[in-house]
Amino acid sequence: MGNEIKLKTPLSDEDIEKLKIGDKVLLSGIIYTGRDAAHKRLYALLKTGKPLPINIKGAVIYYVGPAPAKPDYVIGSAGPTTSYRMDPFTPFMHEKGLKATIGKGNRNKDVRESLQKYKGVYLAATGGVAALIAKSIKSAKIIAYEDLGAEAIRELVVEDFPCTVANDCRGGDLFEQGIKEFKI
Repeated sequence: MGNEIKLKTPLSDEDIEKLKIGDKVLLSGIIYTGRDAAHKRLYALLKTGKPLPINIKGAVIYYVGPAPAKPDYVIGSAGPTTSYRMDPFTPFMHEKGLKATIGKGNRNKDVRESLQKYKGVYLAATGGVAALIAKSIKSAKIIAYEDLGAEAIRELVVEDFPCTVANDCRGGDLFEQGIKEFKI
């Protein structure tokens, strides 16, 4: 199922429109990290009209709290975290231009609807292969909320970062499809 598609960030509507559930995506360019605490802060800034520490137009946010880097490594283990914890914030971020998020697990109805309305995509990263994922990260630097430690916002430069389209901009849901296909 699905094609292998290489994309470079920032993402455009045209990039998003060509993706369908099951497609394997290899992302290159800049992506940002962010988890619960960082999303809460970004959301508060957006709601009050204050500037963000990152440009979310066309951006990709990876839900990860990476482990510290060992000597001579860019980053430590960098596996995805469960995405539903960011669901309360995600639709508003889509409205403001966020194009993609990367995590693990399914998303709620509001997020799936906002992907359709604002032309976004949810990409699943494979859990359990965090050390392999880290190899596609070429540089990492904290750019906001250093006080959050592992949950600080980082700018990652990635090359062929592997993920799979789990929710597309047409309402496709890989999790629902998988249940239907393999239900006994």
